[in-house]
Amino acid sequence: MNKNTIIGFLLIGVIMFGFTWYQSRQYQEQAAVQAQLDSIARVEQMAAMAMDSVKKAQGTVAETDVKVSSIPAYKDSLLTSARMAEASMYRLANDRIEIEFTSRGAQPYSVKLNDYKSYDSTDLYLIRPDMSRYDIKLYAGENINTKDFNFEVVEHSDSVLVMRLPFSNGGFIQQRYALAKDSYSLYNELSLVGMDGVIPHNVSMLDIDWNVVIPRLEKGYKYEKQYSMLDYYFTGDKKPEQIARGKDDSERVDTKVKWFAFQQQFFSAIMTASNEFASADFDVKYFAEDDPSKNLMACSAKLRSDFNIAAGDVVLPYEFYFGPNDYSILSDYGQKYEKIIPLGGWLVGWISRFVIIPCFNLLGRFITNYGLIILLMTILIRVVISPLTIKSYKSSAKMQVLKPEIDQLNKKYPNEKDAMKKQQAMMELYRKAGISPMGGCLPMLLQMPILFAMFRFFPACIDLRQQKFLWADDLSAYDSIWNFGVNVPLLGDHLSLFALLMAVTMFFYSKMTSSQMSDDPNMAGMKFMSVWMMPIMMFFICNNLSSALSYYYLLSNIFTMAQTWYIRKFVVTEDRVRAEMVANANKPKQKSKWQQRLEEAQKMQEQMQKNNRR
Repeated sequence: MNKNTIIGFLLIGVIMFGFTWYQSRQYQEQAAVQAQLDSIARVEQMAAMAMDSVKKAQGTVAETDVKVSSIPAYKDSLLTSARMAEASMYRLANDRIEIEFTSRGAQPYSVKLNDYKSYDSTDLYLIRPDMSRYDIKLYAGENINTKDFNFEVVEHSDSVLVMRLPFSNGGFIQQRYALAKDSYSLYNELSLVGMDGVIPHNVSMLDIDWNVVIPRLEKGYKYEKQYSMLDYYFTGDKKPEQIARGKDDSERVDTKVKWFAFQQQFFSAIMTASNEFASADFDVKYFAEDDPSKNLMACSAKLRSDFNIAAGDVVLPYEFYFGPNDYSILSDYGQKYEKIIPLGGWLVGWISRFVIIPCFNLLGRFITNYGLIILLMTILIRVVISPLTIKSYKSSAKMQVLKPEIDQLNKKYPNEKDAMKKQQAMMELYRKAGISPMGGCLPMLLQMPILFAMFRFFPACIDLRQQKFLWADDLSAYDSIWNFGVNVPLLGDHLSLFALLMAVTMFFYSKMTSSQMSDDPNMAGMKFMSVWMMPIMMFFICNNLSSALSYYYLLSNIFTMAQTWYIRKFVVTEDRVRAEMVANANKPKQKSKWQQRLEEAQKMQEQMQKNNRR
């Protein structure tokens, strides 16, 4: 590598570091201003969603002390009474989930998952107490919002809860909740019974507002935020749509929606309408990393459902899912819930769903140590792709044997004007030796989908969550052997040992393979990138990613180096390569179409040069 190239790379590095530092300072300044604005908005939001928080802060006020003027005047006296009544709490539970309800609005109050813990080892609340509001709005002679009224409980058991809001004409609004056994599903039936004389026949739609403040549940805030979003699905589509994904976002959907999900990295709250929602407005806002309440995001879904009161009593069925983003569990619903798990595009996703996940689950049936499972998967993958590896190395070995001839051609044609002649001479040399120009690259390209599939799989695999291995306390999050206490640009606030070891092994493997590269000055930059820049870049990338992913890349690098040494020592020796090249050179060969086009292009170039001399 010449001096100018080195200086160029150094300048690029300085510019990248300077730009990153400048962006970081700008972001901090903007964040300080925005934090003041966001704090006001969040306080207002939390106050709105905490249904009785003001009462709790100021002390319980007797209902008799409430002035009549403070209570809205309703035409129906029963609504006034329901407005003044005190709320009670009720619980539905099975082995997997506990859901607490409040009679105020007949709505879920909190949701706790029994089989999981938060990152700080406390109970895992998918919805913390008082951090959800589920409102039904409709016109029944006057504007009604169910959150304002206390519902009467008419049935309650461990699995069923039925609450009603009565009207003077004998009709009522009913919310029925049923918790399935050994399941994460909560069935909900919203009924309008005997309301024909109360709801005008021209009213054909009601509004459902569901607002949830979702807490942080994982170790790494940035990683959890990146994989948290809102999904919604149209019937018949191949996959759901997404909004947010790490940044504040909102969207209005004027077509029918089958279901939507408040999705976190490993858990989701999903609501499905049997008859589809007529339209929806979605909104997601994220909390700052230093939020004192450890909140992650505030999600809002404003939904509209059609009904026909003229046909008699109305029953609108819904289904809630409060549980893990487990591929097997979600796929069993047959609603394409599993598509919310970010496993990649069509090819990468196909490999993840039909190869990696079944293999991982099969090994998990017999082995409980997930570090060992990843080790066995790495060995299996390397064995499966070994034919591609051998083919790639054969091509590289042949190039190494031809290296003296290639160097001679570089000396013979040093000028750019002779580039066409040099290219043609090299192609003739490759033809005689039986080397395909893509022989070394194509097998590596075929391995890329597997590489990307593993990159997608490990961060999305809930089985790795809070699983310890060696010094890593959570394979789904980053491992740390040194916490800096400050945020370093591009690196973060910690040092991952798995990421560091992965980068070191990548460096040594690149050094091992770079010896086979040509001494052509044009290749110097590529050598520098592969030996130095790529390991450094991968270290910075993987330092904040899943430790399972860095561990897999580390193992893959080690096995690749071992495999390369074995192939070089026993399978593709220089003597065998030379013998194969001699035998191949003696065979009559036809020029490929690409070679023919290259020769034609060279002849045209030479003719143009002759014309220019004239």
